Amino acid sequence: MVRPSLRTVLWEWGRIGCIGFGGPPAHIALLRRLCVGQRNWLDAREFEDAIAACNLLPGPASTQLAIFCAWRVRGRIGGLVGGIAFIVPGLIAILALSVLFLAGTPPLWVRGAGAGADAAVAAVAVQAGWSLAGPSWKRAADGRRVRWTCYLLAGGAAAATIGPWLVLVLLGCGAVELAVRNPRAGSASAIFLPVRAAPVKTLVGAAALLPVAWTALKVGALSFGGGFVIIPLMQADATGHHWMTNAQFLNGVALGQITPGPVVQTVATVGYAAAGLGGGLLAALVAFSPSFIFVLGGAPRFGALRGNRHATEFLDGSGPAAIGAILGSAIPLARVLTEPWQFAVLAGAAALLLGLRRGVVLTLLAAAAVGVIIALAGGPLPH
Repeated sequence: MVRPSLRTVLWEWGRIGCIGFGGPPAHIALLRRLCVGQRNWLDAREFEDAIAACNLLPGPASTQLAIFCAWRVRGRIGGLVGGIAFIVPGLIAILALSVLFLAGTPPLWVRGAGAGADAAVAAVAVQAGWSLAGPSWKRAADGRRVRWTCYLLAGGAAAATIGPWLVLVLLGCGAVELAVRNPRAGSASAIFLPVRAAPVKTLVGAAALLPVAWTALKVGALSFGGGFVIIPLMQADATGHHWMTNAQFLNGVALGQITPGPVVQTVATVGYAAAGLGGGLLAALVAFSPSFIFVLGGAPRFGALRGNRHATEFLDGSGPAAIGAILGSAIPLARVLTEPWQFAVLAGAAALLLGLRRGVVLTLLAAAAVGVIIALAGGPLPH
């Protein structure tokens, strides 16, 4: 394999960061096309194994895959350059939109667009969870399906009721499954031995200094399932600390879906609401740092992690709980809607996503357009 230059890594991974609308499936497809199909930097088996290994780690899996691929073709400096190039375009976009949507007195059309998109977010959460539930159920052996259902219900109930503590439920479900299948195991600490854990402990200590950093750390280092599982981890902090209203938080979730790059960048909107541009950048730094640490510190051990039976067993418990959390997050998201027309938009979004199988970005943009029309026509908007 001919190693690409750092300039090539910067350009190619930055290009994916700019056009990667649609979340992890789009990111994986673009990375596969570049690294396997076009440039032959990785073979198909190694790429699939990398996907599986990243899915065993907490945090945003598609970001970790982007970092791994860049590491594989250009070493640690390449992983750092490629990961940053993948993240920055979407980060710039979401911070710019946060300035617009979280302004003290946004224009009427912006308020309408936000209210319309907000109404569709709960349907997007259901679609995201539903798309994961089927494959996960099929992977579960018959003897594990009762436990799978219990984990799913536990995650859903936690997301709907005790969002800030959801991470404990996710870890608890993983630990229970591990204990059931290894009754004589003395500790679950061996799960992630292939990855160096010491830097994460350092991050935990530093994160205790700021609530924003702690919120971001839960998203980046303590969440399994990615995507919408971050919502209950953030919502209670964002609204409980009075950084955002419920409507503004929904705006942030919608912005994370319609901008390119990883969905986890929603945390930057929360950080911006809490402490301005500095807070947004801090939140992004803390949320994405664990991914760089996990991959750049542990990528040589990904083969061992992929074959680690205990890691797979842990994920067999935490994975269904994360799916349940994604589904359960739809309840608090729908509960904060206030205007009758928003519930009609929610129903329409559900029909588009679940019935007609339209894309998330198209659905959110259509919902936003409805909100703009209603606002300009003098219709009621949430306060």
